[in-house]
Amino acid sequence: MKVDIRKMCRGDKAAVMKILRATPEFLPAEILIAEEIIDCYSEDPSGSGYIILVAPVDGFIAGYICYGPVPLTEGTFDVYWMAVAPQLKGRGIGRAMLTLVENEIVGEAGRMILIETSSKPNYEKTRGFYQLQGYLVVCQIPDFYAPGDDKVVFQKRFR
Repeated sequence: MKVDIRKMCRGDKAAVMKILRATPEFLPAEILIAEEIIDCYSEDPSGSGYIILVAPVDGFIAGYICYGPVPLTEGTFDVYWMAVAPQLKGRGIGRAMLTLVENEIVGEAGRMILIETSSKPNYEKTRGFYQLQGYLVVCQIPDFYAPGDDKVVFQKRFR
């Protein structure tokens, strides 16, 4: 499967929102925040503080990833959002997007990437995916999101 990853444009929003709504891990409030970020990026890509990429496959958007530099740090980046259409998971789309982002970050003199996620059981595959991509758990904050829902912070260092 050929994955051509490119910067998101305004016309991609509906497809990205469809992916977000079809991803059971994302709560409605989280989807609203993702939409606000997408709108902010669409209005001013260079001034938004975010970079959003999409992965078209066979003529439709199959995935998206949102990342950016962490303010007041030297070479630290966050991957804020990442999603692949549920029917296409396991086909290398997420890996291709994350690899491209890593290469872009290294090209921008990035030192590390942080990814935050939930400890809930339905995020087990997500956490496993990050570990398979070489990310290490560097922090777990108990009850961060809600009682029994820890924040798990993954890190990958480049230098």
